[in-house]
Amino acid sequence: MVRLRILVAALVALALATPAQAYWEYGHETVAAIANANVRPATRIAIHRLLAKQALLDTPTCPARTIEQASVWADCIKPLKDAGGQSRFGYAYSWHYQNVNICAAFDLLPACKDGDCVSAQIGRQKAILKNRHTPAADRVRALAFLVHFVGDLHQPLHAGDKADKGGNDLKADYGIYAPARLNLHSIWDGLLAERAISQPPSLVHRYPAAQRARLAAGSVTDWSRESWQVSRDVAYAAALGGDPCAPSPARATLDDATIARLVPAARAEVVKGGLRLARLLNEALG
Repeated sequence: MVRLRILVAALVALALATPAQAYWEYGHETVAAIANANVRPATRIAIHRLLAKQALLDTPTCPARTIEQASVWADCIKPLKDAGGQSRFGYAYSWHYQNVNICAAFDLLPACKDGDCVSAQIGRQKAILKNRHTPAADRVRALAFLVHFVGDLHQPLHAGDKADKGGNDLKADYGIYAPARLNLHSIWDGLLAERAISQPPSLVHRYPAAQRARLAAGSVTDWSRESWQVSRDVAYAAALGGDPCAPSPARATLDDATIARLVPAARAEVVKGGLRLARLLNEALG
């Protein structure tokens, strides 16, 4: 038990040290691995050929040699600065999420002003990737962004919000673990995602064609609405005693039974993210 406490405390500390709005590496890498297992062979070859040119990104501390590495590249680059000390990729910070109000009718427009949100950037990066006349460096960058942003959209607290920065301002306990800075967003980013993905059977495999078609159907707007609904009806509802729009307490508590009930929803989001990413990659590269 002592070892378990130490391990979880270390994981929590790591989660809180990661950049804001980041989906833990395990979540992004698993979405990417599922996609890689479910794209067409020709698409897989095209991905490999593009990532062989990852040096064009000029981010040696943030490699993208594999699709799994590419899946976390967009988070890795956040602290990078140019020779003048300015952020190299500050323009992309708001591309990782969309704070759509869960307590009003679904409406992407206020959260996606000027295309600065995750769903708008999924479409933009796919178009850049698909255009064979685009310079190679831009296509490699678009591939890395696309792989990452599809993962972000399927972390529900990147898609639904309650005027609390996607749950970042809602402090929360994860079972018996209650470090002062732990919040609802970081629980879904990390602790819950780690548990859900680690639980057998493995999520990374080739899915039947009918299941791929069913889960990957729809538009990016449809997926945004669905993830927003999971944020409202699952993530916030579980944290706020069943009513997602009830006043938020100073600190929410997710007990062990609640966490166990959330695992299937978290697993389902990762699978949908992977299969939908596979579809987009097939459309752009296949």
